[in-house]
Amino acid sequence: MLTSNLEIIPGQRIVRHLGLVQGSTVRAKHVGKDLLAGVKNIFGGELRAYTELLQESREEALKRMIEQAEAVGANAVINIRFSTSSITMGAAELFAYGTAVVVEERG
Repeated sequence: MLTSNLEIIPGQRIVRHLGLVQGSTVRAKHVGKDLLAGVKNIFGGELRAYTELLQESREEALKRMIEQAEAVGANAVINIRFSTSSITMGAAELFAYGTAVVVEERG
């Protein structure tokens, strides 16, 4: 599966547009890590536990979006974007979306 945050894939020609595909995951903070993050917040620095949580969330949302694209017959997803939103205290959704297409090499 080819993926791109551009509206095109260089060297490829879009031959079919299959529409919006999406994937999401909702993750909650770990209480222990939240306490350590609070301490880190006082002294400054990167909150590594949250960085890792968000990276895992992006990967899962992207995987689910690609699975949806494969299910509709796409071989590429273009114009990929990510979004986050707070669901409830201590939990957030990470959402990936893009346009499923069929591409072929220019020739």
